[in-house]
Amino acid sequence: MSELPIDSHEARTRTTSESEHLQSTATIDYKSEFIRKSIHLCSLSIPTIYFFISKQLALEILVPLFLAFLVVDLARFYHKPVQSWFYRWFGWLLRKHETDQSTKRLTGATNILFSAIVCIILFPKIITINAFAILIISDITSALFGRRFGKRKFFQKSLEGAMAFFVSATVVVFLAPKVQGLAMEYVIGIIAAAVGAVVEAASTTIDDNISVPLAIGTLMWALYALLLPSLNLYLLV
Repeated sequence: MSELPIDSHEARTRTTSESEHLQSTATIDYKSEFIRKSIHLCSLSIPTIYFFISKQLALEILVPLFLAFLVVDLARFYHKPVQSWFYRWFGWLLRKHETDQSTKRLTGATNILFSAIVCIILFPKIITINAFAILIISDITSALFGRRFGKRKFFQKSLEGAMAFFVSATVVVFLAPKVQGLAMEYVIGIIAAAVGAVVEAASTTIDDNISVPLAIGTLMWALYALLLPSLNLYLLV
């Protein structure tokens, strides 16, 4: 009879320890995280606008924008005046790995623009829109929910954050446009959402703004080919 309280105590201790570890790995406070994700929400304009314009026009807009961000992003590591200006205005929004002079990692904003360009080039428009909408909405949801309620470690993030990612991604799947609105299209989207949640939680070396939409897009494309081979994914141009 005495084993149950001991096991329960150990479980609570382990959960508390994991929660403390998750909080200790956060490199910006929750208020800064909230503001960062509010800015991140602006990226939802990418799949929204892409729905109404051509692939060529989307690239003509995004490529120069990405190059401008990339130049500033790299200059902050090598040019002192730019570095001073950049960190004075934006330093409080950056994560620790984004300010590391040895690794010289790009910021999330630059990675998002790069990711959008790659997805637009590689995938049919319908897949890019779905994958990128999931990235934006679910990344925000998982980060804020995980930071607030995360207690159990799941890969590099929290289980609660991963669950929030999946739930919000499922909502996006039902709201985002589909080729013909077939039931199987939603099944494909939900499967991809689940994989996206795992990839987001496991991402370390590759920024999740790149790994998540690429993983979701690749899987969706493969599942469409396997489960709906006769469906023309290029109806939306």
